[in-house]
Amino acid sequence: MHIKHKCLQFLLITVCLFQVNNLAAQKVVPYEEGDYLLSNFKFGDGHTLDSLRLHYYYVGTPHKNAKGQVDNFVLITHGTGGSAMNLLTENFAGQLFRAGQPLDASKYFVVLPDGIGHGKSSKPSDGLKMKFPAYTYDDMVDALYLMATKHLKVNHARLITGTSMGGMQAWVWGERYPDFMDALMPLASAPVEIAGRNRMMRKMIIDAIKEDPNWENGNYKVEPAYGLKNALNILALMGSAPLQWQKDAPTKEAAEIYLDKYLVNAAKGKDVNDMIYQFEASRKYNPAPDLYKIKAPLMAINSADDQVNPPELKILDTAILKIPHSKFILLPITSATRGHGTHSLPAIWSNYLINFLRETEK
Repeated sequence: MHIKHKCLQFLLITVCLFQVNNLAAQKVVPYEEGDYLLSNFKFGDGHTLDSLRLHYYYVGTPHKNAKGQVDNFVLITHGTGGSAMNLLTENFAGQLFRAGQPLDASKYFVVLPDGIGHGKSSKPSDGLKMKFPAYTYDDMVDALYLMATKHLKVNHARLITGTSMGGMQAWVWGERYPDFMDALMPLASAPVEIAGRNRMMRKMIIDAIKEDPNWENGNYKVEPAYGLKNALNILALMGSAPLQWQKDAPTKEAAEIYLDKYLVNAAKGKDVNDMIYQFEASRKYNPAPDLYKIKAPLMAINSADDQVNPPELKILDTAILKIPHSKFILLPITSATRGHGTHSLPAIWSNYLINFLRETEK
């Protein structure tokens, strides 16, 4: 009995520690969360959804100026296939929202939403599967604009920024709502149609899922594991960082173990229908013709080892010249950069953010 009691006590302590550690991981900084339900939301293609749920997290509190308007609102949007929880980490939130940091929660009201089709917001896997409206980045931005203005009662943003897909949406924000923000900071993105290798790899991901016999046009009864695995393999290459991968996996055995671990972790919580929608959402993205509409000062930041937005394409070098009060920062490859994923490491680029906020202060 004594041994059993000790074992039970140890088990309870282990479970408690796991729960505490898990909570600590989630609460890198204090945050709250909420939902906004949009009735009969109309998508760009004319389809409507009776009830569209947008889930969001936030740190800090709104501050109102003498006119009663919120003047410290910051919107940060996540990347393709992720959620706002990917940004509430030590590497991101822990470097931005604490006291004295660039987006100190005692000074800013920072909202991090789950985009349509992602996280806890409405998505195909909730039940509609492939009958879910085929949303685009425009739809995602329009829904967030309604959330900000109608639900959060915010009519102006101090800053709009985002990582990868969120970075692309920052360009969309600047064109669709040019008077809404003081500053724009797209991370790991380019203001051009998704074409070339980028589109090819997205199509590979979609085709890998659809060509799995178990997918059954989205009405699968058995998970299309083979299609999912192939899709994740392609996704790994999209976000790869060759220099770091060589360091992390310098032998054949290490490389195969690295890949196996990646596939196990990447598959957790993934729904293949959601993935199809997430990668198709970029199909109509193309800010290039309307860059002249952007009024807010803009600072785009990419890294030289980004396999999704390789610097040799020179897209941003040209595009940035079309936008007044804009600049392009290309981070050099270092031991700290992580390819496309550098967007989520503000320790590398936060000094640029600090200067940008100072320059755009009114």
